Amino acid sequence: MEQQEIDAHLRHNVVVNVADGAFFGAATGIASFVTVIPLFMHTLTDSALLLGLVLAIRSVGWQLPQLLTARRVASLRRYKPMVLLMTINERLPFFGLGLIAWFAADLGRELALWLAYSLLIWQGLGGGLTATAWQTMIGKIMPPRWRGTFFGVQSAAANLLASIGAVGSGIILDKLPSPFDFALCFGISGIAMVISWSFLATTKEPSREPEHTHGSQRDFWASIATILKRDHNFRWFLAARIISQLGLMATAFFTVYAVKRFELDDQTAGIMTAIYLITQTIANPIMGWLGDRIGYRRVMEVGALLALAAGLSAWLAPALGWFYLIFALAGMANVALWTITMSMTLEFGSLAERPSYIGLANTLVAPATLVAPLIGGWLADTAGYSYTFALAAAGGLLTWLILRFAVRDPQTVTYSEAHAEPQVVVAS
Repeated sequence: MEQQEIDAHLRHNVVVNVADGAFFGAATGIASFVTVIPLFMHTLTDSALLLGLVLAIRSVGWQLPQLLTARRVASLRRYKPMVLLMTINERLPFFGLGLIAWFAADLGRELALWLAYSLLIWQGLGGGLTATAWQTMIGKIMPPRWRGTFFGVQSAAANLLASIGAVGSGIILDKLPSPFDFALCFGISGIAMVISWSFLATTKEPSREPEHTHGSQRDFWASIATILKRDHNFRWFLAARIISQLGLMATAFFTVYAVKRFELDDQTAGIMTAIYLITQTIANPIMGWLGDRIGYRRVMEVGALLALAAGLSAWLAPALGWFYLIFALAGMANVALWTITMSMTLEFGSLAERPSYIGLANTLVAPATLVAPLIGGWLADTAGYSYTFALAAAGGLLTWLILRFAVRDPQTVTYSEAHAEPQVVVAS
């Protein structure tokens, strides 16, 4: 009966959740974490380390709380109410950033800086408090054979509108005076977030008995320890995800480096952001579709090599024009090592264990997501950006080696293999 209801509402759920993602993307394109927010923060601080935190806060905020909400999610009959409540916390802060941008001169640089970081932390944690319930809901209402394609199409819609928003923000920043330019970008972003939430609220999710409820916190954490102990393939997957943060962290520094080295202007920065997002728009459905058919691990391997190429290209770039290619490479790498990993995570373990696997796959990666750009920023401040980009290239290479020689697609791992003693498996 439940499956019949899911199938009956499948088209509706695909449409409204793709629309949710599209307007969410528009919001994060107009107030881009790659260009607009770093440029705004650059008006408040010159520290590369602090600027590197912008993207890290968002990523860590998304990842860190997920395991902490897994027990609650596992006990729910319907995930949508929790999703709708928690996601408000990742949407409201954009209006706050608009107010800070408008009153920054009155607040003073230091106070405005720390208020802005406080809002970014709130926004990031809001995403993390939503994430486990949202991913579990998507895993429930989307058939397994279409999950990669759905995530790809949703992300493509998000990046398409984000690219349009990025071009618009570039024009706003170029044509309008400060502080009205940044305040307007953040205000429009907040409105797009409200529209996104409205579509999400129309999702149709059937109610069902929880697959499993942990009797106590102690029982829950015991089950978490059991998963980590028994599933060596999942541990190697976690290792790849942790190292991949080094490969991806360079993206946070491309814009500021191009400004300092090649005098990148605001409008060109908007165009490069658009290239970054348009590349993801094209790559997301293709990589999602490929992941559904040839395995998500292979797509992640490609992403690791693309991260390697982006880091090397930024390290060696002799002219500003190279950064059009660099942003394209980084965009494809981000799809493979971020969007595709969500689909792959849903393949591990049983249905009852899904919230725990989702939480583990994100919370345990959060420290690396935070530390990687801090290391990159420290290297940029003390030795130069070339060392940051070289480290990112090395991270991409090591991620590829782990994925290629130690990780297997969960669908191909038998129960006995998943519970075997830890070993490195040479993947075909």
